[in-house]
Amino acid sequence: MTASSTVRPGVRASVRALADSKIREVANPFMADPEIIRLWFGEPDLPTPAFICEAASRAMAEGKTYYVPSLGVPELRQAIADYQTGLKGRPIARERVVVTASGMSAIQIIVQLLVDPDDTVLTTSPLWPNISEASRLAGAHVALIELTVQDGRWSLDMAKLADAIARRPKVLFINSPCNPTGWMMTAEEQRTTLDLCRKHGVWLVVDEVYERIVFERDRAPSVLSIAEPEDRVIGINSFSKNWSMTGWRLGWLAAPADVTDDLAKLTEFNTASAASFVQWAGITAIRDGEPFVAMQVERLRRGRDLVHQRLAANPRIRISKPEGALYAFFAVDGMTDSLAFARRLAGEHKVGLAPGVAFGPGGEGHLRLCFASEAETLSRALDRLETALAT
Repeated sequence: MTASSTVRPGVRASVRALADSKIREVANPFMADPEIIRLWFGEPDLPTPAFICEAASRAMAEGKTYYVPSLGVPELRQAIADYQTGLKGRPIARERVVVTASGMSAIQIIVQLLVDPDDTVLTTSPLWPNISEASRLAGAHVALIELTVQDGRWSLDMAKLADAIARRPKVLFINSPCNPTGWMMTAEEQRTTLDLCRKHGVWLVVDEVYERIVFERDRAPSVLSIAEPEDRVIGINSFSKNWSMTGWRLGWLAAPADVTDDLAKLTEFNTASAASFVQWAGITAIRDGEPFVAMQVERLRRGRDLVHQRLAANPRIRISKPEGALYAFFAVDGMTDSLAFARRLAGEHKVGLAPGVAFGPGGEGHLRLCFASEAETLSRALDRLETALAT
């Protein structure tokens, strides 16, 4: 019996067509290898701070283990609204906040809210693949504008963006600071983009998960700082990176108030809600977590500088210094199959990086290294990478 004949009938063709995670293809065979230096996933190596874990434990001990409203625990929604208001410099009302069971869940819910079959979703490349694959699963067409390196930094051609928006996609998705490139949209570019989306009736979805993790300023520019509450703008955020809570699966959306009832229904039919005690821990993270965030960003700055210095000195590597996020994204001269190269790095040299092809066609020829680790760990990984590049 052939493999194709064993496929169970009835599975949706769009699901069969989904691309496998190229990062998982590299990581899964080596997850149990104690010698591997794991820099393939985008997560800090620091555990969740004890004060957040203790808040979750207290919440469980107090019986906060039941269902909660689909939009989220009201106290957490208010805490997020206050936190975002402080960051954005303009009011973000609680009525606009929707708590989600992770940033990934937020993306899925937004796609379900906005995207019909044959709609077009416009985004950049290279980019974390979840938005593209979620859109394709909904039957949408995905149009890409490639980020390019200009004058030593990743940049977006605003003329090309204007032309693409004029074709009236249903949604423009922007991730800034960007995974994997570290590119960050300027405030002027955001103003131009918002004006274009208003003119052409395009929804603007902004992934701001890394808005606090920037290195030449205290926070990234935000479209939500200039958008009106009624604009077709939705912001995505998460607890994962800032507070080392990747495994907790807690995120949020900031959306126009007139769609939050729809988002409540979608949350109900996807997850019902994020776990109750996790949401109460999220309140503590926001309320008491600023010293941890500051420490984390400074640690990441040191990691970024170490990795960039080492990689930029290698004659086979071309790299732009990331402005934000957790990643060094670099091109390797002569490497045409990043997936095969990343597999060889893991298998032969015991260093786990993400292949650039995982981030779309604009990523081939690159590798992504997450620098959210101790300096000693990063140095050992770079030693192994340099050995691999010399052979």
